Amino acid sequence: MSSTPLPAAVRDRVRFDADGLVPAITQDAATGEVLMMAWMNDAALATTLATRRGTYWSRSRGELWRKGASSGHTQQVVSVALDCDGDTVLLRVEQTGPACHTGTTSCFTDRAVDLDALETAEAARPGEEGRTDGDS
Repeated sequence: MSSTPLPAAVRDRVRFDADGLVPAITQDAATGEVLMMAWMNDAALATTLATRRGTYWSRSRGELWRKGASSGHTQQVVSVALDCDGDTVLLRVEQTGPACHTGTTSCFTDRAVDLDALETAEAARPGEEGRTDGDS
């Protein structure tokens, strides 16, 4: 991977956490669908900016990984933005193949929480009538 330094204009705006990481949300540039969330360190962000390929930091493996390096399911980066606090990166990409390692289009595909079912389940729990907050 590239050893390109993070450009000063970005380095001065991004706020990495105590572990030197920043969350990166990846969104399909054409549809707006959120594809995945991963972590970036300064090298991952610098490599992404330099190559325009989605590159992230694996917390479990302790190394950079380029999306699609083994699967072929690549991300061509169209734009990069920082949120108002500089503590989250938004990548808009042209995704080739599934974005999720499970083979689904998005890491959020078929993983919605049914809020109505939760309300019904909570209302049916004995001894919980009338509780709306965490106070006893």
